Amino acid sequence: MRISTITNWAYGITVVLTALSGAAFIMSSRSAIQERLAVEEHLTLDTLAEDLALGAEVRSDEARLYVMRGEERHLQAFHAEEEAERQREAAATKLMAKGLPAAEAEALKEIGAEAEELDKIEIAAVEAFQRGDRAGAQGMLFGAEHERLQTALLGTVRHFRDMTAARTGAELEAARARSDWWSLLAKIMLGITGVLFLAVLYFILRRRVAVPLVRMTGIVGRLAKQDYTVDVPADPRRDEIGEMNDAIQIFRANGIERERLDAERRADQRTKDLILQMMHRLQACQNQQELADVVARFAPEIFPDIAGGLYLLDESRGLLTRAGVWLEPQHSGCVFEASACWGLRRGRPHASGSVDADVPCQHLDGSEASALCVPLTAQGDAIGLLYLEERGGTALRLETSRLYLELIAENVGLAIANLQLRDKLTDLAIRDPLTGLFNRRFLDETLRRYARDQGGEPHACLMIDIDHFKRFNDDFGHDAGDMVMQYVGQVLRDTVGQAGGAFRFGGEEFTVLLPGFSEAEALRLAEDLREKIRAAILSHSGRIIGAVSISLGVAASPLEGAVETLLTRADAALLKAKQEGRNRSVAASRMDQANGGA
Repeated sequence: MRISTITNWAYGITVVLTALSGAAFIMSSRSAIQERLAVEEHLTLDTLAEDLALGAEVRSDEARLYVMRGEERHLQAFHAEEEAERQREAAATKLMAKGLPAAEAEALKEIGAEAEELDKIEIAAVEAFQRGDRAGAQGMLFGAEHERLQTALLGTVRHFRDMTAARTGAELEAARARSDWWSLLAKIMLGITGVLFLAVLYFILRRRVAVPLVRMTGIVGRLAKQDYTVDVPADPRRDEIGEMNDAIQIFRANGIERERLDAERRADQRTKDLILQMMHRLQACQNQQELADVVARFAPEIFPDIAGGLYLLDESRGLLTRAGVWLEPQHSGCVFEASACWGLRRGRPHASGSVDADVPCQHLDGSEASALCVPLTAQGDAIGLLYLEERGGTALRLETSRLYLELIAENVGLAIANLQLRDKLTDLAIRDPLTGLFNRRFLDETLRRYARDQGGEPHACLMIDIDHFKRFNDDFGHDAGDMVMQYVGQVLRDTVGQAGGAFRFGGEEFTVLLPGFSEAEALRLAEDLREKIRAAILSHSGRIIGAVSISLGVAASPLEGAVETLLTRADAALLKAKQEGRNRSVAASRMDQANGGA
């Protein structure tokens, strides 16, 4: 059955019941009206008196709290009570205009006068507090005059209520006696009508309350499962259902904010984990290129959508060379002078571009793109640069990532310094300080490695001796002899290159190891070395030293002999070259053929 039909039936039955109870209401109307008027007057006067007393107390309390705490909400409440008090005074004026007994009217006027005196004191105290006279304001509100007026007001209110209660009570008792019989019949009729209204209210409550509650139950269930995509429709009603809907909206907003904060926390933790992983790998790098590759691998994950590069200072500390790059930076070159970077000059991160109004670095191409230069230092010395630039419109924000940048720069700088220090120590351990060639110790280690790892691959060895080296020391001094050895060492490095390794065997003797070379190839290289060294005329301190010649012995493995005998056979071939007149190359296989022929 439709609700409109139920409402129409209820309306018709109500009309019938009203007609049946009309006679009872007519008979009791006069007494009921008198009784009701007496009750209304009593309630009106009693409520007015109570509101006047309570309003004065609340207003006084708010004024006192304001001068004690200084909180703006108490001042607002104080002014709000002022408006309510004006409304109550207007209601009292209307009552007096309708005609009250003289004693009650006089008491009501006295209440208004006392309340006005209290208002003056409280307003003056608030104004004094706002001027900075806190002690004076508190003295007014807690003083004897304020207490006296408040006590007098409450006493007058009690007297007024007593007078009105006595008068209206008598009127009420007289009217009640006349209406008791008729009111019984009226109550029966009203009871039947009330049952009907309750039935109608049941359906109204169901439409107004039950349906919204069912809808909210589904919303709350999804929110409990952290499904914050659910839509909470706005409810304009200002009742309990509306307040509940507002609370659900606040809960959803708080959940969305909590999810956002959790996402930020997870992203921050992921960044820390990536930095930690990068630090672990930096410590395990064997050379600077591996280190640059590690930085280029992790930097785009730590700072997404930000391009950059890792630059290292050269030995002269004048040039920066890019060792690693990620996401293709566009605004800085591969090589530039160290003085072109403000970050290295200042020894601290330096931002350039339109986002941060600062002096742009000279190594940038002059565009308006944001860039950030973070110097890499170790023990107070600059060793490189971490360069970042915006990519795809992503602006650089130094403030939000300063801690991470400093942590990364510090660890990368220390890792580079450790690698450089290790390289220096390694060079000191394996290189000859005079010629820059590898020393005898490293030669022995290399030969042992060849012997251990041999798998049929060919190896060749050159043993080299500077002819008549003693005459350089005797005729021109040891400095000239050192210069001759440095010259020979330089030619060895330039000629051998990446094909093998050049070593200083001892004194004026040198060794060259050529992995992958046959004896014939090694012999051709030996002749090339001999001719290059012989071609130059040396001078020292203005004196012509002359040409330098060398003797070479060549040996190969494994076809001509084992790797373990490589050095011995090459040395024997060198001895043969010296016996045959020096300034020549002799292959060890030729000696074996000569011995076999003999």
